[in-house]
Amino acid sequence: MSLERIAIVGAGAWGTALANAVARAGRAVTLAGRDGAHVEAMARTRLSRYLPGSPIDARVACTALEVLAPAAQDAILLAVPAQQSRAALAAIAARLPAGMPVIACAKGIERSTRKFMTEMIADCAPAARPAILSGPGFAEEVARGLPTAVTLAAGDEQLAATLARALGSATFRPYHSTDVRGVEIGGAAKNVFAIATGIVAGRRLGASAAAALTTRGFAELARFGTALGARPETLTGLSGLGDLILTCASAQSRNFSLGVALGRGEAPARRLAEGAFTAAVVVELAQRAKVEMPIAIAVAGILDGSSNVDQAIENLLTRPFRKEG
Repeated sequence: MSLERIAIVGAGAWGTALANAVARAGRAVTLAGRDGAHVEAMARTRLSRYLPGSPIDARVACTALEVLAPAAQDAILLAVPAQQSRAALAAIAARLPAGMPVIACAKGIERSTRKFMTEMIADCAPAARPAILSGPGFAEEVARGLPTAVTLAAGDEQLAATLARALGSATFRPYHSTDVRGVEIGGAAKNVFAIATGIVAGRRLGASAAAALTTRGFAELARFGTALGARPETLTGLSGLGDLILTCASAQSRNFSLGVALGRGEAPARRLAEGAFTAAVVVELAQRAKVEMPIAIAVAGILDGSSNVDQAIENLLTRPFRKEG
């Protein structure tokens, strides 16, 4: 399979960062955005308003989504937020050639359908070959070419390996896997726990509390992933534990920043935080699978207004003592 021509659908921060990364891998890159005026400005200035300090690689062509020619591409990276991915893919689905790899790059679960990203791709573009890219990476750092390692999973091992080689470079290193669901679970669930650790930081509960919450959050993620068929090595790998560590420890994380604002009792900044949409879905899926996730339940309650931060903290701190696991 020749993968020389790669289109990235979504000209936000993550899509722009991936465009730079794939260009460094030596591929012909087209960055397609839904906002025509924004895309035109990017093509002219070689800058994105979402990543003002990171120039767009000269090898990246910028275009409007409606004029993208999917048949002229070898693979599509869908770098649109999870709740908007279906609409973006639907705009080009009828023009996708059969067998086209479509790689979801959003870390979330579609709230309206309770479906993971590759399931959404299969719904919207049945002839496509779905894959998922996830792992510990901030857009600004990827755009600048700082070293980053992620996981790329597809149901077919040869496809996963081929895609990883096509997108990879010295500073952007995808490790390939066939554990699609495990990679999707890690990316979606870690955002919920990042909100929780942000709340801890906002409430000034200390580094010990943050470490404890991150660790217990990973225990919940692992139980949840195992119940839904994820492999242990995926959950402890880049797209699971690796991404959790990054997202729970940096103000660059939108989910962590949302938690900080909630912990301080402030109105959150109007920035997309995937965990705000994912928390309730994770809780619902966990309850169906009979998986205990008290931290995720606490975050979902704070977000939907059925609980407040003080009540959630008290509920977690007064849970019965138990064996670790």
